[in-house]
Formats: sequence, C-alpha cells, structure tokens
Amino acid sequence: MNIQGIQKLTLLDYPGKVACTIFTGGCNFRCPFCHNRDLVLGPDMPGPDAPGLTEEEILAFLAKRKGILDGVCITGGEPLLWPDLKDFLIQIRSLGYLVKLDTNGSLSDRLAALAEEGLIDYVAMDIKNGQERYRETAGLPEDFDLAPILDSVSWLIKGRLPYEFRTTVVREFHRPEDMVSIGRLIQGAAQYFLQGFIASDTVICPGLHGLSAEEMEEYRQLVLPYVPAAKLRGV
Repeated sequence: MNIQGIQKLTLLDYPGKVACTIFTGGCNFRCPFCHNRDLVLGPDMPGPDAPGLTEEEILAFLAKRKGILDGVCITGGEPLLWPDLKDFLIQIRSLGYLVKLDTNGSLSDRLAALAEEGLIDYVAMDIKNGQERYRETAGLPEDFDLAPILDSVSWLIKGRLPYEFRTTVVREFHRPEDMVSIGRLIQGAAQYFLQGFIASDTVICPGLHGLSAEEMEEYRQLVLPYVPAAKLRGV
C-alpha cells in the first residue's frame, strides 16, 4: 500500500461514526478540481513515489485507538488501484473497525469483490458528471471506457451495502443540463450529495470556481425528480 497520510480523527468523513481517514497515493483520474493534487501519481503529474507511512504504523495507531474510534475511512487518490488493499482491510477488520471506502467507481470488479467478502461497510462514490461530459470533467481521454463506472453505479443502487453518491459542483464543468443527466444516471439512488467546490492552492488546475448557495439549490431541484434524496453538502 502507498499510504501518504492519516487524519487521526474525523466526525464528518464517515456518517454517524467517529473515525480516522487514511489517504492512499495514486489515481487513474485527473480531475482538474481535485484538492488532493499531491496524491495523484503519473508521468504527467509529479507526486509521491514512496509510501509516507507504513501499514505497520497505521495498524499500530489503530490498535491504540480501539474503543475510541468506530471506523476507518480509506480515501485517495483511488484506493482500489492497490492490489494489496484487500490484505490491509483484513487487518483493519481484525481490529474490529468498520470500513468506509471512497472511490471513483472505475474498478467495479474490485469494489464488488471486496464488498462481497465483507471487507467494506460503506461506500462513497464520486459522480463526476453526466455521461456526455464525464471524461472531460474527470480529465480522462476520449476513449476511456465508462462501462465500469456505470457498473459500479448499478451495483450500488441495488443496495448491497450502505452507500452515497456525491458530486463536487464546479462552475466551469457543471451546467443545469448536466445535473439532469446526472439525475438520470443515478436515478433512484438512496443517497446523493451535491458538494460545493472551494478553491484552494492544492487543486490540480487553479482558477476554477464554485457556485453560490442559491445556484446549488437550483441544481439540487433539477436532480430531485430522479433522486428525491438529493441534498446539499458543504454549502
């Protein structure tokens, strides 16, 4: 595992739980609005090439926090890129923790396999945009196959385990018609959050903008006919 950091306490990342958040390095997406620029690896994006923390350090920390923390959030980057994630989750599980996984949904087979083995309790999947603009919004080539993403959406909507979909709304990438397209993509979802984008100096592409609270509510209204559970977050 390429582990680049840990937030030792969070009351926000895992709904209803006291948790810590572990950050893995590496991602197969290049979302221009990503706040975790330093976690993205690749020849076109300098990033960490060696683990910042070892699995042993993380597990020792978790052993000491038993009875204090309820769960562990695994985020990135894209955690499912790492073949040894399964073994890491088994060790976290052995300490009695719940596990929440953040993912972009592009590795649907790995997501389903880990969940079906009982190693994940909650999934948060990013929905970058409607299908028409998905590749553009995620910084992907035009020939990138969206099928695994659609498979992940379909699998989660079946309700195999608790989940949420979420979209970070960016003025330069999301138009009203895109929100309708997203609504159709995740129609019937149990939970969906529209998150406000906040500019920072850690994003991959500076100069992007969020929407006002009023505009965000207008976007939520466009999604509601398809996803009655749609809510705003961070607005």
